[in-house]
Amino acid sequence: MRVKCVICDEIGQLPDHDALAKKLRNRPIHTFMCADCNKRIEQKTLARVATGNFIFRRSSHPIEKNF
Repeated sequence: MRVKCVICDEIGQLPDHDALAKKLRNRPIHTFMCADCNKRIEQKTLARVATGNFIFRRSSHPIEKNF
């Protein structure tokens, strides 16, 4: 299955039997992000958390209290 990263528009290939490929086929609202973009976002988020000014916004759903 051909996939396109939503951030950098890089076109990649996923095996047809892969769980992510099935999720993208069956639920078009889900998007694909390449490994490079995913790692870059992870690093920037961790840097923001380390500053102490980053606040996680949680919903008021009762199950969220376990976090």
